[in-house]
Formats: sequence, structure tokens, C-alpha cells
Amino acid sequence: MTNTKQKVRKFYDEVGWKQEDDGNYQNARYEDLRPVSSEYIRKTRLRVLNGLLPNGRFLLDAGSGPVQYEEYKTYSAGYQKRVCLDISIQALREARNRIGQHGWFVVGDLAHLPFKDGAFDGAVSMHAIHHLALTEHPNAYAEIYRTLAPKRTAAIVNGWSDSPLNRGAENLLRWFRKLRGLPVKEKKKLGVDSAEGTFVEKINPAWIRRELGSKMTVEIKVWRGLSTNTLRSYVRPFGGRVLLRLVFWLENAFPKFFAENGQYPLIVIKK
Repeated sequence: MTNTKQKVRKFYDEVGWKQEDDGNYQNARYEDLRPVSSEYIRKTRLRVLNGLLPNGRFLLDAGSGPVQYEEYKTYSAGYQKRVCLDISIQALREARNRIGQHGWFVVGDLAHLPFKDGAFDGAVSMHAIHHLALTEHPNAYAEIYRTLAPKRTAAIVNGWSDSPLNRGAENLLRWFRKLRGLPVKEKKKLGVDSAEGTFVEKINPAWIRRELGSKMTVEIKVWRGLSTNTLRSYVRPFGGRVLLRLVFWLENAFPKFFAENGQYPLIVIKK
């Protein structure tokens, strides 16, 4: 196991999937859990269903974590079993607590799946592939594709390395803070030796087309256009719900723009 994977496993075993005093996992700090954003967050999570066939025998959850949000459970509602694979044993303990006998739980490597060809009628992967070194991203996608049954689909959510929409929003916020004489915090990239958080390496739409386009059928859909930082910075309690309903409508009206220029794409693989 590479040093990167060892650090990721150690982080999630010891920190990321431990519940804090408020009942949420430590990892939930990367999500906007405020009431004002809850409706928008819930609806974007359910967009994964747009990339899955509704019924089947086995659904692979590649890098499952603890299946931490209620909406995540809906992905396998029409499947006999949800096969949760994760590098973290703590993640799988928590997943078993949450979905019980509906799940099978496997400790494994996302880039080297221990399953036979065509084993699954569907697959999901939520914010997991970006924890691999970039050199292993193509193999992770290829492994999910390999283990899909013919004519089935996989729905994968990760963040882009650089989102023009959210970069513009963050630059505007920094400009306002400088104008008011307030301190400005620069966003840090988390690397393998980072002391805060865990290793993350992200990609962009051009990478998807270049690395995957000739090997499998891939469609880039919108999952969530706004980053957590943008939500927390711009969406206020007064009027915030109405604003986010407008954002959600715009994402549906202009899906290609938000899929490629927003923060989080829904990458759908078809076999």
C-alpha cells in the first residue's frame, strides 16, 4: 500500500469517521449543514439517481465511507444488496450500523477492486476517487467500469480542481474583505504530507475527456454547482432558501455550464 493510501486510511480510521459531540462525523465539516442550505443540499444529493438505473441485484458503493447522509441510502433502495468497499475499517463499521443487513462490507482498494468482471448492476462513488494519487485515477474509473454488468451505469461525484464559477465567487469575496481591511485567508491544497485534513487530488473536464473518453462512454452532468465555501460565504439565513431554489433551477436549466464550470460534477459511466 502506498504512503498516500496509508495516510488516508489512518485519517479516516482515527479522525474522519469519528462522531463528534454534535452527532456528525468530523468529515461533515466539508459540507454546509446549516438549515438555510438543507433543501438545496438534499436535492443535489438526490441527483445521483439521475445517473443510476433504479433496480438491480448488487450496487457497488466504491469508497463508501459510512453512507453518512440519509439521501445516500436511496441510491440502493431498488437493489438487493449494497456492497460497501472502503479502505477504512472504521468507515465500514459505521456503514454496517447505518444500513445493516442491506449491505455487504469489504475492506479494499478503490483502484484495484477485488470483484469479478460484470459483478454489479450499478455503482456509486461519492467524493472518494480524489483521495487517490492522480496516477491512479484512470485505474479507479477503469475498475468501476470493469465490474459493471453490460448496459448498466455508474454515478461518480468528485470536485473539479478549479471551478471558474466558485473561483470567481471567492475572488470577489477576497476583494470585498481587502476593501474593508479585513484579513484574507488563502485556500490551501491538501497534500500527502498535510497536517490538516487528508490527501486530495482533483481533475478537470478536459482530463475526463482525455483519459476516459476513448475507453468508455462518459457523460458529465451537474451534481452541485456551488462549493461549500461559496455557500457559507454568500447564502445568508434571510432569503437564502429562495436564492438556492433559484440556483437549483439554473443548474437544471443550464446543466452543461454548471457541470463543467461549477464545483461538483456527476460523472456517469455507461457500459
